[in-house]
Amino acid sequence: MTPLRGFARAVDRLTIYLPVILMGLLALGTYWLARNTPTSGAAPVQEAPTHDPDYFLRGFSVKSFDPNGRLKTEIRGTEARHFPDNDTLEIDQPRMRSFSETGALTTGTADRALSNSDGSEVQLFGNAIVTRQSNDAKGNAQPKLEIRSDFLHIFGNTEKVRTNKPVVLTRGDDRFAGDSLDYDNLDRVLELHGRVHGVIQPQPASPGATAPAKAP
Repeated sequence: MTPLRGFARAVDRLTIYLPVILMGLLALGTYWLARNTPTSGAAPVQEAPTHDPDYFLRGFSVKSFDPNGRLKTEIRGTEARHFPDNDTLEIDQPRMRSFSETGALTTGTADRALSNSDGSEVQLFGNAIVTRQSNDAKGNAQPKLEIRSDFLHIFGNTEKVRTNKPVVLTRGDDRFAGDSLDYDNLDRVLELHGRVHGVIQPQPASPGATAPAKAP
């Protein structure tokens, strides 16, 4: 065998094994990169939200609507602070209104309010006043109902108002007072607890009514 033919065979063998050699070098290079590439460290631990406001609102109005696009509730105020841990909104000088399914309007004012995320549950603090205006089944306007207390808890979806503070309630010319209150408008049930007293004005005589006959 001549040296030239031996060199040619060696080149042929090298050509056959060259892909294997290249794959091996590539694997070694990949392993080296994996060992020497710096890691970003452990993923940061997600901290639980704290009871600190994450945003503020000033001169705002928050509205919610029913599936038909009708206004359900509106809350306005001079300033509000949102707390992410319980998704509540604390409002200064709140002014709120809520419409029932029958269109009855409930309004509320106070020095401060605390509302849940959709405005369906609102707590009023300081000089709290809630009024309700509605009509009867025939469409006749009913006497305005007004509730006053230092604290009122309003449940918009179930049309309930509660308080564990002294409360004054007026309906038309009638006036009642008690140490606490539970009012359910849907069931037409109103409960006053504690030292309860009230004044009920006589109803005006209906047209055509005759005076009772006097005994001789």
